[in-house]
Amino acid sequence: MSKMANSQKKKADLKVVLIGAADVGKTCFVVRYTEDSFTDSSENTIGASFFLKQWGPYNIAIWDTAGEERFSGLSNFYCRDAGAAIMVYDIQSHSSFEELRRRFLPLLPAEKCLKVVVGAKIDKVSSDSDRQVTKQEAREFCGEINAEFLTKFGGARLPFYETSSKTGENVKETFEYIFEQCLSALSDEYRIQDRGTLTLHSTSPQPENTDDKSVTTKKKCCSS
Repeated sequence: MSKMANSQKKKADLKVVLIGAADVGKTCFVVRYTEDSFTDSSENTIGASFFLKQWGPYNIAIWDTAGEERFSGLSNFYCRDAGAAIMVYDIQSHSSFEELRRRFLPLLPAEKCLKVVVGAKIDKVSSDSDRQVTKQEAREFCGEINAEFLTKFGGARLPFYETSSKTGENVKETFEYIFEQCLSALSDEYRIQDRGTLTLHSTSPQPENTDDKSVTTKKKCCSS
C-alpha cells in the first residue's frame, strides 16, 4: 500500500505557540517536554519548528517560533489562531522580559488565547542578586494580560512558571496546565475548531493514548 494510502488526516484540537526573544531557551524548553532531554544548543530557530503532541484523545500543534526581530512577520503568521501562547523570557535578562510586552504580545489574539508567562533558566539563579526579573514583576504582568481568562475561570491558577530546561523543573507542569485549562469542557472557545480547522497530515498511523500518556511527532518548517 502506498504512503499516500496510509496517510492520515489529523485535526489539531489546540494550537500552542512559543514566543520570546532569541536565546531565551524556547527550543530547549519544548525539547525537554517532548523528548525529555536537554541540549544546550547555540543554534537559533529560523522561522519555526513544529511538534504534534497527542494528549489523551486530543491533538495539539506546538509551534516553536524564531525570536530574532527580523522574523517578526513569520512569527505573526504562526501566532494566528493560537489558543495558548508560552511567553518565554530569561530570568537574568530584563530586556527579554520587556520584549514580551513590546514585540510579542501584539502578535497574539486579543481574546480567547491563554498567555502563559515563563521565566526560563531558573537553574542559574541561586539568589535574588542573580536575577533581573522578580517573581512579583512577572506575576503582575501575567495577571494583567490574562485578565479575561482569570475573570472567566475564577478558580484557575495564575499562568506563570519559573522553569529550567536543564533540570526539567516546571516544564511538564507548564504544558499540563495549558492542556487542562484549554481542553476542558469549560474552555471550548480556546480550541481550534471554534476559529477554523487546522488539518495535519501524518504518513503513518499514530498509536492511541490512554490516561495522560502522550506521543510526539516533530516536523521542521524553515528551521535549522
